[in-house]
Amino acid sequence: MASSTTASLAASPAFTFSASTFQKLHPTEYFRKFVSQGVRPDGRLLNSFRPTTIHQGVITTANGSAMVRIGGTTVVCGIKAEVAEPKMETPDQGYLVPNVDLSPICSSAFKVGPPSEQAQVVSEQINRVLRESKVLDLKDLCIEEGKAVWSLWLDVVCVSYDGNIYDAALTSVMAALANTRIRKPTYEEGVVKVSGGDTGDDDEESSFTLKLARTPLSTSFVVFDTTLTLLADPNFAEESISEGQISVTIDEDGQLCSVTKVGAATTSQALLRQCMDRARERSQELRALMHQQ
Repeated sequence: MASSTTASLAASPAFTFSASTFQKLHPTEYFRKFVSQGVRPDGRLLNSFRPTTIHQGVITTANGSAMVRIGGTTVVCGIKAEVAEPKMETPDQGYLVPNVDLSPICSSAFKVGPPSEQAQVVSEQINRVLRESKVLDLKDLCIEEGKAVWSLWLDVVCVSYDGNIYDAALTSVMAALANTRIRKPTYEEGVVKVSGGDTGDDDEESSFTLKLARTPLSTSFVVFDTTLTLLADPNFAEESISEGQISVTIDEDGQLCSVTKVGAATTSQALLRQCMDRARERSQELRALMHQQ
């Protein structure tokens, strides 16, 4: 009886799972099977990017705006110019204030309440790149030294989220800045006057555009597994199982603006060179899309 039971168990088929079930139970192993073949579950090669679109001037009530879609991630940046008092240490300079909003509307990964840690980190990354790259001469935003300057509020709202928010957000900010037009103000007896409102519309005589000194654009990668495999333009699932993320920011001349590393993944000079080489190629692709506007 015992022998027949043993034989019966031996003959029983092993448990099998559908691909979707296996992915949920063992996401890293599921992904590793694809990466070992040089592809990703969504069909992309390891160094390939998702379809990308850039549209400028999408918000008519803003001074400048742009919408960027990278795969399943879509963001909209609106820029609003407001008259403000200058900072004491820089009385002849205006300022830029970037803010990234990641709400439950774009993904269930985010909750209602104060800005998430990720939103704050991305906002600070953008602020640092704008400041350190000297994208704009802030003296161009001065209305009256020591009295009034322009403050540009750069609000980035994520509409749908599927990873790589930093690249999408920074690209939308730069596209919106290139699209920004502000009414020329006058300063009389302590009062700033802006005829026709502060949005510039299309009147070139009574408004001005921003003179961008540099246009930094970012390309992000995640490091997968202990093999230090690089994956370009990670989606949300890939970010979730990665060892860390590397973002390389390049300007229009191919010059390096910044390298940001998040996570505990080990990196090497060869790995960073690989990231920078691919980032330069990607930067040109993004600029070509912006120039199509």
